[in-house]
Amino acid sequence: MSVPTPTTEPTTFRAGDLLSWSKSLLDYPASGGWTLAYTLINAAAKITINASASGADFLISIAASVTAAYTAGSYRWMARVTKGTDIYTVAEGMIEILPNLAALSTYDGRTHAKKMLEAIEAAYEGKASTTQLQLEINGRRIINFTPADLIKWRSFYQAEVAKEADADSFARTGINRRRIGIRCTRV
Repeated sequence: MSVPTPTTEPTTFRAGDLLSWSKSLLDYPASGGWTLAYTLINAAAKITINASASGADFLISIAASVTAAYTAGSYRWMARVTKGTDIYTVAEGMIEILPNLAALSTYDGRTHAKKMLEAIEAAYEGKASTTQLQLEINGRRIINFTPADLIKWRSFYQAEVAKEADADSFARTGINRRRIGIRCTRV
């Protein structure tokens, strides 16, 4: 059974997986001599992906062995078409490259906010590890914070962790748990 090729850029994919989609650009067809290239970039890496022609459309296909070398993280991407000296940006967006769990021996999936909250709570309780005490907020190590500072930053990171949980819940269910619906009817 053949799986249809997606026709939009992915918003997320896992390093080490086959990545494939097609792109139809009516104003810039591949059959008209246009080429399409994607650039993915963040603070740590830059990835260039060249599409191949498939009739008038473009096919983007990156082997799992190639994506296995991609560094996990959030990337800004841009798609550009080129024909001779003509260059046009035709799309842009964000993409999340997830780590290849099969290639890792260990993995800490906690977000920055979750790590910081756990470190602050451990420091406040006097149970922080050396690693937790070495974490920094605005250039100050957690070990140097006053109890008042720890309480302030604990509140901040609790709110951040709650936002992340809400976003994750909404992504999975489509339900915004902070939105309350009220229905009024006439009697």
